[in-house]
Amino acid sequence: MMSVIIGLGVILTLVILFMIFRIASLVSVAKGRNPDEVSPNNGVHGILFMLFMVLGLGGFFWYSYTHFDAYTLPVASEHGVVTDRLFWITMGITVAAFVIIFAVMFWFVYRYQYKEGRKAAFYPDNHVLELTWTIIPALVLAVLIFTGLRAWNDITSPASAQAEVIEVIGQQFAWTVRYPGKDNTLGNVNFKFIDNFGNDLGLDLSDAKSFDDFKTLELHLPKGREVLLKIRAKDVLHSVFLPHFRVKMDAVPGMPTHFKFVPTKTTRQMREETGNPEFNYEMACTEICGRGHFSMRMLVVVHEPDEFDKWKSEQETWLKQNPGYIEKIPANLREMARLKAGITTEQAAKPVLAAGGME
Repeated sequence: MMSVIIGLGVILTLVILFMIFRIASLVSVAKGRNPDEVSPNNGVHGILFMLFMVLGLGGFFWYSYTHFDAYTLPVASEHGVVTDRLFWITMGITVAAFVIIFAVMFWFVYRYQYKEGRKAAFYPDNHVLELTWTIIPALVLAVLIFTGLRAWNDITSPASAQAEVIEVIGQQFAWTVRYPGKDNTLGNVNFKFIDNFGNDLGLDLSDAKSFDDFKTLELHLPKGREVLLKIRAKDVLHSVFLPHFRVKMDAVPGMPTHFKFVPTKTTRQMREETGNPEFNYEMACTEICGRGHFSMRMLVVVHEPDEFDKWKSEQETWLKQNPGYIEKIPANLREMARLKAGITTEQAAKPVLAAGGME
């Protein structure tokens, strides 16, 4: 009801303003005023345009300088330094072009305001001028595009054999992370194997490399090592966003994506740099993926390499947490699965229903 009242009020206000304008026009006609007569305030308007230009540009630069730290984040990855440099080069070029165009536009309004007896010059074309403002922007854009493309190709190129491979899975409304075990290789997955009883990752239990994989609800990263994020979505479009690492990549249903980077600052170092003992990295979803989108935030922890290795060695495998699934593994692989997953004989003997049930 309130929305209807507000809407009617806006319409009524517009009607009143229109009627005032019409009445003013009729009064000027009744007084015999020439409709083509220029207002005596024309020069004042020109001065106001120049004043607006000065105050507008001044406010723009003042706000940008004063609040610079509020909208820039410390960078914590190797490629982030490159992308930040590209960003500020692009920003410098576009701001310079904006200032020039802004100033010229307002200066022309003031300089060439109407004056009685002065006529505009007929200037149909200028080939040199047209070529200049076509070729120069084209060259600048080409340099920016190809430089950015080179950085993008480096980010999305195949990772090295020593890279820490981590899988990030998005779903409504949470992130899940899967790590490889001691074999340092993630096992295969298939959406057909996803169930409601424990295998929410869709692990292919016929693949021996999946036996020692483990999952977490936090993203842990090693400082100074290349990290390859393998990204997928289980339902709708999500987007992996790690702002301090300058990482952003969509998680697309049915189309795995990836992003590689090298963290350069541990959580402890970033807390010291920011002066905030409560600081934590985070991963967020930057796609509006539903009503629970706001909850898709995940804690990210960056360790020193030895601390990361220690943390990783302390994690329980997915199969150990769900020992009942061992019955779903081909018989010739069950003993290998039990050993790789760290499952005792007694745990492996538990029925499937003890793991949440599959049948």
